[in-house]
This record gives sequence, structure tokens and C-alpha cells, in this order.
Amino acid sequence: MSGANAKKGSSPGVMEWISSACRFATDRNDFRRNLLVNLGLFAAGVWVARNLSDFDLMSPQPVT
Repeated sequence: MSGANAKKGSSPGVMEWISSACRFATDRNDFRRNLLVNLGLFAAGVWVARNLSDFDLMSPQPVT
């Protein structure tokens, strides 16, 4: 019985966290927040570019 109550209690918390994250990311009046979000997106882009640049899909793959 407490499992059903716990699920109902956690859902508003998750929705509140998501809405606060969206509010944090889209607040146009806070320079520090915008800087943090932009640096995070830049770091994620650099990570993806560095990790995906090694793949050459046209080259034959080694046999293991």
C-alpha cells in the first residue's frame, strides 16, 4: 500500500524538478544561469565531437 502512495508522491516531485530545470534553462534575465547552461551545452558538444570523430563508417571494420 505504501508503494502506491510513494509513486503518487514522487510524480509531482519529478514534474516539479523538470519544470524547474526548464525554467532554469530558459530564464533570459540571469546572466550566470545562461553562462552555465551555455558552457554545459558547449562541453557536451565537445565531448560528442571528440568521441564520434573516430568512427569512419565507410572503412572496413576489424574482425574480432
